[in-house]
Amino acid sequence: MGMNKSRNSATIWRTFYKRNSYYHKDLEFLAKHLIPADASVLEIGCRGGEIINSLPNKVKVGVEWDTNLLALAKTRSNKDTFIHLTEMKRRLKGKTFDYILISHAFSQIPDVQKFIEILKNFSHSDTRIIVVHFNFLWKPILDLSESLGLKLPSDKEPNWLTGTDTDNLLSLESFEKIGSGSRFLFPFYLPFLSKFINRIFCQLPGINSLCLTHYSIYRSYPSAKDYSVSIVIPARNEAGNIPGILTKIPPLGTKTEVVFVEGGSKDNTWEAIKKEIKNYRGNLSAQAFRQGSPKGKGEAVRVGFSKAENELLIILDADLTVGPEELIKFYNAVSLGKGELINGTRLVYPMEKQAMRILNYFANKFFSVVFSFLLGQRIRDTLCGTKAILSKNYQKIVKNRHLFGNFDPFGDFDLIFGSAKLNLKIIDIPIRYKERTYGETNISRFTHGLLLLKMVAFAAKKLKFV
Repeated sequence: MGMNKSRNSATIWRTFYKRNSYYHKDLEFLAKHLIPADASVLEIGCRGGEIINSLPNKVKVGVEWDTNLLALAKTRSNKDTFIHLTEMKRRLKGKTFDYILISHAFSQIPDVQKFIEILKNFSHSDTRIIVVHFNFLWKPILDLSESLGLKLPSDKEPNWLTGTDTDNLLSLESFEKIGSGSRFLFPFYLPFLSKFINRIFCQLPGINSLCLTHYSIYRSYPSAKDYSVSIVIPARNEAGNIPGILTKIPPLGTKTEVVFVEGGSKDNTWEAIKKEIKNYRGNLSAQAFRQGSPKGKGEAVRVGFSKAENELLIILDADLTVGPEELIKFYNAVSLGKGELINGTRLVYPMEKQAMRILNYFANKFFSVVFSFLLGQRIRDTLCGTKAILSKNYQKIVKNRHLFGNFDPFGDFDLIFGSAKLNLKIIDIPIRYKERTYGETNISRFTHGLLLLKMVAFAAKKLKFV
């Protein structure tokens, strides 16, 4: 396994890295885009250590099987950063990593499935595996490039794993795919034109299947686990919906608390919340807070999450257009490991007649298609208020919030964009959507519709066309 030993493989690698530096720099950029800066990283097949050295992460290890390339890598960084494949089990015993990067290395590994089994020793329940591979459609062009001396030569025919092959092998070893993408269509650098083709044009539907590089992100199949639950209820002008709300909420997990956040109501919502907590005699615990400035549901959710004490965070809108009994589905989805951000969707089951205006309905349909494309995961209803996420994952979103800013008044996109950036699995749960029985919606169709278009552009820039 490795390159032609009749010549110094490090010298050959440096020659072809320089010759194709535009492509290799794009791989380094992709790794920095996909891997959070505070994650620990293990790279398999690190070659001369270029990707590892480009990452800002503090904990990172590169594994290589070619001794010449390994020696080259060690000249560029701390020697302990790079180890030989044969030493991996001994040197990394007992260590696990948040991310395992495998860039084109599967093409050189004799038994890929067996190697994935070995990688389990270095992964934990939240580890992400990123696999980068060439598009099989490019094989004739790559073969020709190699014969013309434009591509790094190999001393044997490599494995040609398609995306389906890779998915299957990882599935056999209990890893599931949660996202994928494509990059790089034009292998030559021309100012402005190359960037437009390789970061924008190649991402368009249909065109992306022609890209040179494909990548996929995987996580291990999680085991079932019970959690303590905090249900956050943002409430503004919802006084008529508060009485009896605690009796409608089912106990969830090992224990359940309810966190009310009142946000500058013009009616007596705050008084209704205090009375509801005082008169409640059930098994739930409850606390209430008044929202400061700025106002809006997004800030109310952030306040509620910051006050919540339990492991699983669930949002329930105080208008009760989503019934509290639906929360059982959200808890089960997280508890059974089906997803990491659970998003309610109102667009599957028939709605009550006045539950959603027709213009809102079609706008939600439009945005579901657009955001599914931008996020690389299916999401049918971006503005359904009912969502669930583990507190530990929410804290990661908070830590990375500077990447997206705080302009989301709803709170939904803070969670959706943050989860997508962290490579969390997003899954929809269909819910029944009911009419309001009290008050009016706090959503402005046109003002907030324009804001949604702004968020589309923002997500395109930050998540897709990069």
